[in-house]
Amino acid sequence: MKENNQEEFKKELGLFDGTMLVVGSMIGSGIFIVSADIVRQVGSAGWLIAIWLLTGFITIVAAVSYGELSAMFPKAGGQYVYLKEAYNKLIAFLYGWSFFAVIQTGTIAAVGVAFSKFTAYLIPSLSDENVLYEISSFKLNAAQIVSIITIIFLTYLNSRGVKNSKILLTVLTVIKILSLFGLILFGFFAAKGEVWDANWANAWGTQSFNTETSSWLPISGATLITAISAAMVGSVFSSDAWNGVTFIAGEIKNPKRNVGLSLFLGTLIVTLIYVLTNLMYVAVVPLQEIATAKSDRVAVVASQYIFGDIGTLIIAVMIMISTFACNNGLIMAGARVYYTMAKDGLFFKKAAHLNYASVPSWALWAQCFWASCLCLTGKYGDLLDFVVIIVLIFYILTIYGIFILRKKMPDAERPYKAFGYPLLPALYIVIASALSIALLFSKFSTCGWGVLIMLTGIPVYYLMKDKE
Repeated sequence: MKENNQEEFKKELGLFDGTMLVVGSMIGSGIFIVSADIVRQVGSAGWLIAIWLLTGFITIVAAVSYGELSAMFPKAGGQYVYLKEAYNKLIAFLYGWSFFAVIQTGTIAAVGVAFSKFTAYLIPSLSDENVLYEISSFKLNAAQIVSIITIIFLTYLNSRGVKNSKILLTVLTVIKILSLFGLILFGFFAAKGEVWDANWANAWGTQSFNTETSSWLPISGATLITAISAAMVGSVFSSDAWNGVTFIAGEIKNPKRNVGLSLFLGTLIVTLIYVLTNLMYVAVVPLQEIATAKSDRVAVVASQYIFGDIGTLIIAVMIMISTFACNNGLIMAGARVYYTMAKDGLFFKKAAHLNYASVPSWALWAQCFWASCLCLTGKYGDLLDFVVIIVLIFYILTIYGIFILRKKMPDAERPYKAFGYPLLPALYIVIASALSIALLFSKFSTCGWGVLIMLTGIPVYYLMKDKE
């Protein structure tokens, strides 16, 4: 394949495209599923909505804080670049290492599998129950093949240039937003007063659902803090990937303005959609049924109440569109981080080149390969906890980096300054740190693995540095 000798990204994305990338990357399958676990953990409508509001608040605060960094360093690589400038290459590499090993590729795999699961609603032979090949404990099923094919297709599309993937992302994200608002609207029209009143009768009572005995147990104190932390894993994971637009800053027109604005508008739109969707759930579905929804598919239960039997198919199509658009955004953004790392001599050299279409195609295909391998492990569901812990750690470090850079580079041009500085960025650091500590205590067996994966990057960094 002919290489691009100019080694320059094409600036083909505007403010609307950037905002759609944020929205498209954030909304995957989580909003259709994770509310069931949140209700099981905290047991009331008030706490369900509060957790989504708190998640939305800290996400928007983080996004607008990133606006200052994106305006200071408007180039490809985003968060990796910010960490390198605020700290050093080692911290930046640990982020990039975790990003490639788990964060981005693990999320791409999980979203790909979510797509295939709901494709099986339309074509049952493509379900994970259709085992195609088996050797020892390894089983290859049809759903895994579907998820890998979608990842390969989207990688191929992105390798052909940013324009085609931009059009697909924008169209699918607009459809996604309109269909979600349609579901919310129809849901409120179909709402029953007695369901709403019953769900809000004990709005702030705290209880957890025991799946073995199918009974509720009251919780308080330390147990409540643990439950809130566990509940927020799903909402934080569902609200992640908003920083993808910072990775492709090199392809955004007027990045000093448009990256930060895309972050704010995108996270605000998603937070609004998420809160309204959950208000619709508690207006339509009894709390007990939210907690016990089959395979946690709350949206399917809600859609059956709203549309009848055809509701399952409506949600299946919505999630297919949602996850397909989500993975397109994740695949597009992720490769730019590996490209920037390779430029610093901290990733495979071939990842540092752009192809004839001015995109890092080798980095795209490396990402595709590892994400496909993760699809085959069958353990993508277990990635959730340690993806979230690593994500939170690096968000905390990046936002603290604003304080460091204010002292380190006091005279640097700052076209945009973090909103509410220093109070709001500091508040985010406190909340995210508290959540991280609580997760390490309550879910050490999984979150501990996440931290371990991150730390294994230290010897890898020094090995790669010695080869420079």
